[in-house]
Amino acid sequence: MTDHQLLLCAVEARKNSYAPYSGFHVGAALLGKSGKVYTGCNVENAAYSPTNCAERTAVFKAVSEGEREFTAIAVVGGKGDEISSLCAPCGVCRQVLSEFCDGNLRVVLGTPDALTVTTLGALLPYSFGKSDVK
Repeated sequence: MTDHQLLLCAVEARKNSYAPYSGFHVGAALLGKSGKVYTGCNVENAAYSPTNCAERTAVFKAVSEGEREFTAIAVVGGKGDEISSLCAPCGVCRQVLSEFCDGNLRVVLGTPDALTVTTLGALLPYSFGKSDVK
């Protein structure tokens, strides 16, 4: 799967976003090592704290289906119908991704017309991981 195809999966997932409070709709598409794509969208809650980000939705969906290794994630987001040029995962999502992925995980951001590719390591250079709790 190409980075562009993965980003288009995130665009599709974004359509299911539930964001009545912020109006900021996010979609994510997580590529498992198996080749399967797991999508997620943000789901807001009036109490805010129970809100779940698109990236974590995709990770939790994948893990609940038995996938534990990933090669890439694409994330898109923006207000209303507009997709922002870059919508990077929040700090909590970066930490959740680091539980299952090393710093080489490809992170695809942008719009269908302009992609930016980085790595989880570049976004979270000093993650707290399994080796820190041994």
